[in-house]
Amino acid sequence: MEFALNLLLIAGGIVLLYFGGEALVKNAVVLARSWGISTMVVGLTVVAFGTSSPELAASLAAALTGSPAIAIGNVVGSNILNILLILGVTAFLAPIRAQAQFIKREVPFMIGAALMLFVFLYFDQQITRWEGLFSVVLLGLYIWFLYRSSVGESLEVQGEFDQEYGKPVQAGWQTYAGIVLGLVLLGVGARILTIGAVELARGFGVPELVIGLTIVALGTSLPEVAASITAALRREPDIALGNIVGSNIFNILGILGITALVQPVGLPWENIQRDMWVMLLASVLLWPFLATGFRLGRREGGVFLGLYVAYIAFLIVTSI
Repeated sequence: MEFALNLLLIAGGIVLLYFGGEALVKNAVVLARSWGISTMVVGLTVVAFGTSSPELAASLAAALTGSPAIAIGNVVGSNILNILLILGVTAFLAPIRAQAQFIKREVPFMIGAALMLFVFLYFDQQITRWEGLFSVVLLGLYIWFLYRSSVGESLEVQGEFDQEYGKPVQAGWQTYAGIVLGLVLLGVGARILTIGAVELARGFGVPELVIGLTIVALGTSLPEVAASITAALRREPDIALGNIVGSNIFNILGILGITALVQPVGLPWENIQRDMWVMLLASVLLWPFLATGFRLGRREGGVFLGLYVAYIAFLIVTSI
């Protein structure tokens, strides 16, 4: 009975997170456009960060309920899943050509954010409030840099985001109500998902970290899955790549930064080092695939998918 209830809580939480994320992203885009914000900036910030809102809600809920392993595992697992699984599937559906200069520029920044998290957890095995503040300030500088550099982007790049997010819009009360509804759904969904995941882990003797790296990471990444696959099917895979790279940056700097400001989180290095190495290597691996041919084809997508299957299999075997 408890097993079925926990599964129901997890499933219900994932559904609420998905619809909450969708409502927040759609209405945030409308609001940003009505304020005259550049569509390129909207694509790499509002859309990419908005699709990461379930991770923020789940990580905050986990940290505040005394489950730092789920909070950290959720972010690390989501970043691994975003690159290896989502980009792998996207590349299979429609090869990704990274011709836009801003996308090629963001990948090294994403790698740098992963390295920074590696350093934080390696040396003091936690993310302190000061480190959280530094991360949030760095995220603010990143957004400012995006805004400043957007003026010089090519018309082709701007056109891609205009086509996807640039329809003339006017924000009304429905927009604000949609944002509030999205936030409420995210909060409730994160809470019940965390409760179900923690109880399920305890019932089966599975470490909370593994639950965070798999079930919670997959559940909170559903908006990225939907956004990236939709972009691939519309033959706009560059947008999918920008969404994933932007989301990974926000996951580390924004989610763990804000979470640490509210409640410092930490884990023994020996518990998280395997997954930190996988996240870092996946981030680094993305760069040569793009730099050599400026594309992610079906072959590269197959490599990513194979690595993700091997990683999940290793998690399952080592947790038994």
